[in-house]
Amino acid sequence: MEEASGGHVALYRAVAGRSFRRYATYRGATVAGVFTNTVFGFIQAYVLLAVYAQRGSVGSLDAVDVVTYTFVAQGLFAAVGSFGPIELAERIASGDVVSDLYRPLDLQALWLAQDVGRAGFALLFRGIPPFVVGALAFHLRLPAGVGVWIAFAVCLALAEGIGFAWRFLVALSGFWLLDTRGLVQLAGLVFLFFSGFLVPVAFFPAGLRAVAHWLPFAAVVNLPIEVFLSKHRGGSQVAAVLVEQLAWLAVLIVAGRLVLARAWHRLVVQGG
Repeated sequence: MEEASGGHVALYRAVAGRSFRRYATYRGATVAGVFTNTVFGFIQAYVLLAVYAQRGSVGSLDAVDVVTYTFVAQGLFAAVGSFGPIELAERIASGDVVSDLYRPLDLQALWLAQDVGRAGFALLFRGIPPFVVGALAFHLRLPAGVGVWIAFAVCLALAEGIGFAWRFLVALSGFWLLDTRGLVQLAGLVFLFFSGFLVPVAFFPAGLRAVAHWLPFAAVVNLPIEVFLSKHRGGSQVAAVLVEQLAWLAVLIVAGRLVLARAWHRLVVQGG
């Protein structure tokens, strides 16, 4: 049993590595993505700086915080896969998912491994460059110490897991819907807004901010960036952030497993 388990871990690791190499071949798309995220970072930064020209701070964020927030968010855009489902949705629509389900591997873990490889590449080659360019043009705030960097790295790992679990759930809707494109777009827009990607959650009106904190999306973008900016000081506050992320990750992973089990019992192959 232990040998089989170790073999599966090695296989998932190989899947993640293969996914990383696969995305490394899309050089043109990577360069275009870096350019787009950088340009949007500059546009958003200047718009927010215009707001700060009229007031000193919004919530706990000052002008340096908000520009830093903008470029970190742009760097996280591709890494957390904040828009669009995983390719599982296409395999469900074509019926190819049947072969996936008959493999002696956990479907959710298999797709998570693929997403980890994708996210690793996106973070290194699409996430860091926009932040570096932003740091050359603006004064950005970096984490105050090694402990904050470590906490931010853990937050990023959990954020990627939550982002995957959410997109996995959206992709599973293909077992019931003939066309998931509308739901995918709606889910992506909701994610972008409530995650704090478009504007920090601190900018939301009180009622909308409360809604955002009762949804999982802020745990993917807003909370990790707040940790990066040292807005959660002390071990207890950082621990509370990590517990919140872990809770959302557990809820979404379990929800995905329940929906997948339900789909397995009423599988309908669509397409040819």
